[in-house]
Amino acid sequence: MAHPTRPHAAQLRIPATYMRGGTSKGVFFRLEDLPRAAQAPGPARDRLLQRVIGSPDPYGKQTDGMGGATSSTSKCVILAPSTRPGHDVDYLYGQVAIEDDFVDWSGNCGNLSTAAGAFAIHAGYVDPARVPADGVCTVRIWQANIGKTILAHVPVAGGQVQEDGGFELDGVTFPAAEIVLEFLDPADESEGEGGGAPARNSMFPTGHLVDTLEVPGIGALEATLITAGIPTVFVDAGAVGFDGTELQPAINGDPAALAKLEAIRIAGALRMGLIRTPQEAATRQHTPKVAFVAPPRDYLASSGKRIAAGDIDLNVRAMSMGKLHHAMMGTASVAIATAAAVPGTLVNRAAGGGAREAVRFGHPSGTLRVGASVAQADGQWSVTRAVMSRSARILMEGWVRVPADIL
Repeated sequence: MAHPTRPHAAQLRIPATYMRGGTSKGVFFRLEDLPRAAQAPGPARDRLLQRVIGSPDPYGKQTDGMGGATSSTSKCVILAPSTRPGHDVDYLYGQVAIEDDFVDWSGNCGNLSTAAGAFAIHAGYVDPARVPADGVCTVRIWQANIGKTILAHVPVAGGQVQEDGGFELDGVTFPAAEIVLEFLDPADESEGEGGGAPARNSMFPTGHLVDTLEVPGIGALEATLITAGIPTVFVDAGAVGFDGTELQPAINGDPAALAKLEAIRIAGALRMGLIRTPQEAATRQHTPKVAFVAPPRDYLASSGKRIAAGDIDLNVRAMSMGKLHHAMMGTASVAIATAAAVPGTLVNRAAGGGAREAVRFGHPSGTLRVGASVAQADGQWSVTRAVMSRSARILMEGWVRVPADIL
């Protein structure tokens, strides 16, 4: 059916950069390049980013936008010169729902944190005096969603970000230059500029290393609830009918499995105080994450690569926006490393117990090593930093276009 005739306005033309960061992709904007109505948080900004990505799309394809119809590729980032002393850039992340009508600002994207560091240099937000001709530039990022500091150690060659290199990351086909990320004090997430989680007194918001959740349709279920990196609900794979070696088709093609894992996520979110009613979970899909853990076991990764039990400490599978992630979210990797370092958590048990400062885990695309430094004082656990390596690359730069009537 044809739409009624109306005046035609030229599309808005907005400077943007399309980047890969870790195992994710997103559209990056400089705050000052956005239309004035979208430079502040609110419905205008959300509508703009949704239209850029191609959401909400009842077909689930995002054909009329830049999104890739997966949680890993339905993302937008806004950066600006930092207003925080000792930081170079303020980084705000929006997870755009694919089929539903909302943008989730409740957490960070660890993978795109890598690209945020590189983009800060590309965009001229880092003092040129701090960018070496050759070497490593440490970009000091203020993560505005959760109010935390991230250090991105970005390689530089000829005064420009070095993108080519030999670092290989499972879940990314081609090698690139290694960027080391440090997440400082990644626990105890607070309410950030994007409307994140309320402040917590501990990285274990209930005060327990293991809680018992009452999950509708499942019953009593042990869970470790943690706020390091991103709020995450960890459960034992065996307790929910999995073995920890599952790939995407086994979970995403099983509606009963998806419903079970969402029920666990909702129960965890309620216990953590992130939502007040189960209904609120529908518009808070980005956080918390739910992940299931298992002891090491051989499996074939999605690429066909054989992962040997002897090469990993445990297996982890994590859900993102209602689907099993194809690899592992960077923020969830921080949660995994932190929980693994604390004796008694379900993650630590799956890894064999004991104290540890680093862990290598298996995920659907391969393996990842991440470290965390934790300490206990007065019965409270804290994490001072988590470290991992990723890579980033500009895929396209120029302008995105959206219909002018979106604002």
